[in-house]
Amino acid sequence: MNLDKAVLAFAGCVVLLSAALAHFVSPWWLLLTVFAGLNMLQAAFTGFCPAARIFKALGVRNGEAFR
Repeated sequence: MNLDKAVLAFAGCVVLLSAALAHFVSPWWLLLTVFAGLNMLQAAFTGFCPAARIFKALGVRNGEAFR
């Protein structure tokens, strides 16, 4: 798995987890979905993604989007 796929998979897991927690625990968990969405939006414009830096430090090989 390359860096791009790892970041997208992580973002998808965060959104799904947030939706499940909002359904079963509290609607306030939807703020996590908002945070994930805002983070993806700013990464699209700036090219900076904290999750990509963490995955890169863990040794995930580079993709095309986050260099």
